[in-house]
Amino acid sequence: MNNISDSEWKVMKVVWKKSPISGSEIVDELEAVTGWNPKTIHTLIRRLVAKGAITAKKESTFYSYYAAVSEEECVKEETETFLEKCFNGSLNMLVSNFIKEDKLTEQDIEELQELLKSNKRR
Repeated sequence: MNNISDSEWKVMKVVWKKSPISGSEIVDELEAVTGWNPKTIHTLIRRLVAKGAITAKKESTFYSYYAAVSEEECVKEETETFLEKCFNGSLNMLVSNFIKEDKLTEQDIEELQELLKSNKRR
């Protein structure tokens, strides 16, 4: 799947939250929080259909939109792309960066340790 832009992510979040959803419902929700023009939102919807991220089904007088990919799949792909682009694919470098910048709280560190322990048992 092609990369999804930041603006398209906002549309996807609406579709993931309520699928199927009409174009006018997507517009109403996004217009309220972003101030975007309805034409802009419809353009983003069309791009997502073209990318295969959402599907459109013609109803009587409108289209219903469905997520064609799960949020989990998109997050995984975006994470891998980010990791490759910023840290040459190294998860170790990513975590090291957060540690060096004091971005991790004690709770974050404890949760990471638990994740590592549980992953090691698999």
